[in-house]
Amino acid sequence: MRPTMRILLTGAAGFIGSNLADRLLDQGHSVLGLDNFNDFYDPAIKRANLARAQEHPRFELVEGDLLDAPLLERTFAAFSPERVVHLAAWAGVRPSIERPGLYQKVNVEGTTNLLERCRLDGVSRFVFASSSSVYGDRLAVPFRETDDVSEPISPYAATKRAGELLCYTWHHLFGLHTHCLRFFTVYGPRQRPEMAIHQFTRRIAQGQPVVLYGDGSTSRDYTYIDDILDGLVASIERVEGYRIYNLGESRTVELRRLVELIGEALGEQPRIEHRATQPGDVTRTFADISRAAAELGYAPKVPIEVGVRRFVDWYRAQTGSEAPRPMA
Repeated sequence: MRPTMRILLTGAAGFIGSNLADRLLDQGHSVLGLDNFNDFYDPAIKRANLARAQEHPRFELVEGDLLDAPLLERTFAAFSPERVVHLAAWAGVRPSIERPGLYQKVNVEGTTNLLERCRLDGVSRFVFASSSSVYGDRLAVPFRETDDVSEPISPYAATKRAGELLCYTWHHLFGLHTHCLRFFTVYGPRQRPEMAIHQFTRRIAQGQPVVLYGDGSTSRDYTYIDDILDGLVASIERVEGYRIYNLGESRTVELRRLVELIGEALGEQPRIEHRATQPGDVTRTFADISRAAAELGYAPKVPIEVGVRRFVDWYRAQTGSEAPRPMA
């Protein structure tokens, strides 16, 4: 039986954060969720994400910002966390090119504030959500944690790499045990509405064309939310020293094949519009997960064919649309 812990979770109202909050509460932990409900996408969606958690007696929500140092001080003092799981960030490659200063301030300064609060309050274990984007536009695959990541190609990727470096610094100077988890294209129920699988599903279901940047040959290592949660929970339980882990499916799927799978699950024939490749986009992602498998027991179970159908079922339940129709 797992020992229960007091876990402070930043970004708790987001896609991954809200699903993680539910998982941790189901396992008997006490969770304090911190979220500022910014307008990157509709805050009402984020509040709906937390509906289940907020019914739980071991969940507490604090609405606030990582840049508010006095708020962090009060929150840590009142809750006395044993673990901090830091998922909060301004996300997205393309938006970061438009607003690099905001991404730097929240993702770098906010992470620094949180690390420093851990030092001051004696919190010794920290889990940081990084991203596969730190690998840049690599040609050699699969991506390994030991690869050179000195050439990020978007401000978002640069801030995530900066977060990893800050975590190492606090580990080196103050003994903070830290895991940095590089997520590979996470999808599933509650996925943000602007992300590819959610956006493609919505457009195909509504009879609108799907916009693909490039010729559709780019590929991603799509990772279902349940598998990411397995990796997160294992990291939270075992965080020791300083380690970086890839969390992916260790399989690539071309963008055009992804669209086909969504169309099949919906029972619709997708219409596609091609546009020029966007700055900051990478050609492929592909995780080597051997380190996470050996040290965290990480073993993804949900292939893209199953995960897409689960997502489409969730989408239809949310929108009240008709059941899938088989394609001819």
